[in-house]
Amino acid sequence: MAIETTLFDAAEFLDDPTSQAELLADAFESGNATYIAQALGVVARARGMSDIAREAGVTREALYKALSERGDPKLSTLLGVARALGVKLTATPLARND
Repeated sequence: MAIETTLFDAAEFLDDPTSQAELLADAFESGNATYIAQALGVVARARGMSDIAREAGVTREALYKALSERGDPKLSTLLGVARALGVKLTATPLARND
């Protein structure tokens, strides 16, 4: 007898702004562009991809593509999505080992 499985979608479990912000903070802290795009996509799906796309000024399809595993969002898309999600991107200097 075959075992039935379903795909896991983290967006179903990130139902509050605090957990969403924690995922985004972890992704940005990692510096991994793929992880950052995927985290933005998860949070956008959790909040409603159509609404986020509209607020970011892109089509829903373009946003899905940009935030996919193979996507590489333009800076303008990244900034638009961050604004639509209500998060601010900031820069902090890295510690130097001088």
